[in-house]
Amino acid sequence: MDSEGLSALPPDGPRKSPHRVRTISVNSMRSIPAIAALRSHSEYERPEILAPTPRQAVVGNRHLLENSATWVNLRHSDSPESSRAVSPTSPGRRFSSLSGHPVRFPTTLSSLQETEHAAGAPPDRGPEQAMARRWIRWMHKRGMKGWVVPSALLASTCVKVCVSLGSYSGEGIPPMFGDYEAQRHWMELTIHLPIRRWYTYDTHYWGLDYPPLTAYVSWLCGVVGHWLEPSWVALDTSRGIETEGSKIFMRSTVIILDALIYVPALLMFTRIWQGSRSKRTQNLALVTLLLQPALLLVDFGHFQYNSVMLGFALLAINLFALGQDLAGAVCFVLSLGFKQMALYYSPAIGGYLIAKCIYLGFPNGGKLFLRLALVTSMSFLVLFLPFLPPFAPISSIFDPMTRIFPFGRGLFEDKVANFWCASNVVFKWRKWASSAFLVKLSAALTALGFLPTVLVSLRVAWQTQLIAPRQGGSTLHIPVLPLLPYALLTSSMSFFLFSFQVHEKTILLPLLPITLLLSGAPMDSTVFGWGVLANNVAVFSMWPLLKREGLGVQYIALTILWNRLLGYNPFRLPSKSFIQLLSLGVYAAGLGLHILELLILPPGRYPDMFAVLNVLISTPVFCLVWLWSIKCGVEMTWALGGLGNVSPRHTRTSLVGDDEKPFESATSSIGPGQGRRRAPFDFEQDLTTDQT
Repeated sequence: MDSEGLSALPPDGPRKSPHRVRTISVNSMRSIPAIAALRSHSEYERPEILAPTPRQAVVGNRHLLENSATWVNLRHSDSPESSRAVSPTSPGRRFSSLSGHPVRFPTTLSSLQETEHAAGAPPDRGPEQAMARRWIRWMHKRGMKGWVVPSALLASTCVKVCVSLGSYSGEGIPPMFGDYEAQRHWMELTIHLPIRRWYTYDTHYWGLDYPPLTAYVSWLCGVVGHWLEPSWVALDTSRGIETEGSKIFMRSTVIILDALIYVPALLMFTRIWQGSRSKRTQNLALVTLLLQPALLLVDFGHFQYNSVMLGFALLAINLFALGQDLAGAVCFVLSLGFKQMALYYSPAIGGYLIAKCIYLGFPNGGKLFLRLALVTSMSFLVLFLPFLPPFAPISSIFDPMTRIFPFGRGLFEDKVANFWCASNVVFKWRKWASSAFLVKLSAALTALGFLPTVLVSLRVAWQTQLIAPRQGGSTLHIPVLPLLPYALLTSSMSFFLFSFQVHEKTILLPLLPITLLLSGAPMDSTVFGWGVLANNVAVFSMWPLLKREGLGVQYIALTILWNRLLGYNPFRLPSKSFIQLLSLGVYAAGLGLHILELLILPPGRYPDMFAVLNVLISTPVFCLVWLWSIKCGVEMTWALGGLGNVSPRHTRTSLVGDDEKPFESATSSIGPGQGRRRAPFDFEQDLTTDQT
């Protein structure tokens, strides 16, 4: 056994049997002085897990993951987020929701995600290029690591304010202006009109077309605005108002709501999903997520409140990881109640929750299903209560429904980088098919697009529940949990590509899960390559919108800043790999299109030529990201044993040594901690983990 293979074993030497891959048990760890000295003084202890590093040269090994080096990379690599050795485990308090449900399956994104780590990546990557990583390391070495998060939050807020100083959607363009005026107008009508007229009042001038939670938030902001200056939200007479005071107020509402909902969700994500990683890695992930350029340009430049919807969805994901399924369901309903585009995530989240019910079996799974159904129904009922009897006639419920789902508007309205707009270049859909048929066709293609992610989740749950001990009352997460980020990406991207009435700004929904994945990935991995490519192309796909609204400077500055903070360089991706060649080709095409726009004007016959070329460059990338997410989901399902026949005997010998006790399942980091880091959550990272 090589020295790298020993890194995940206790210091008492290698195992004697070369034909078995074992996990280290909790009892054996307690006997190790170095680990025993690190115990917390709390009476509760968390069971620590050291995942095995698969051996490559052993013939006849029964480990499930060793038979396909092309699917799961078996090499042991150091964390690219930290120059230090692997931190020792740090016991802490166990969460009550994670106890009492031992499982024989590792639910980590560690050894399963090494397929994204390039097999030919050189170990020495040269001088450190990531500005964010260098800054975080500098802060830690000078004893200021406690100031990293406050500094990052302050810096990101300053960036948001700077972006907000520019123009916005529809500025100075009467009579309809733009999204900025739509959001302000909703504040105006919600504070002056009764609730039953919110969705019917003058629908030709920015009629309210978002779910009730948006209306309630608009009412709250309108009350504050009316208290500060009534003219900002005066009914009808304030239309198109663009005073400096009203602009400051409107921009402030976006920043405050973002700080109240989205930023805490990001902090919670780094502490839960990156909980087994060092503080440096968690802080780097936070910086990556805080300064995502596409969201900053849309919310703080163009002007919208997408971070509220995404924040509620991310809170739901975090709560699912903690086993708090009912609270997570409520948060997801709030996300749906704020913007209907959160439906893009519903197949993945619904599939995960149903898979958990299947995994728990009868009667626990049935009880959980009934509780989820009751909580979800009651949450929707509370949101729509003002439109239901006895507060309003039963017919009033159709007013928000017809506004929220506008099937009469057509297949698409603008040049969007999805399947319909790209294919419309050669096949005029609206000329050869009716609107009703196109609605059905888009629904069918969308369902086919997200169906694989639902099926693999249910398959893994069914296969693993056959051998999992059924202990009553547990709400522990299941082996499907590592699939959830990929499932969210597959589901949301299929909606973006194939669904009805898609806008260019809805690319923000697929960007959330893929950015969560890249936030903990190695810089030389394909996860990192795909994640940064998707983000850069998403910003590029919005260029026609940003150019029209005068946000060109912000577009260039934020894209360069984010890539420099991450240290992204496509030439440092795995040499001659598909992702490297694709990235270089796409960037060359995008740069060429920008140069072409500067040099020539579009011909009069084709005024939208550059916008169409933008669509033709961006759409293939989004299609490939969608296919890649399906591929990753299938690979992880195979690695978890969800694609083959499962029996208690074979599964146990495949994933755990015969003479070892099964270990408890726990969520691991999204990132490169493959096969060598512990799995439990760490809200309270000990000083032991974070010594610099």
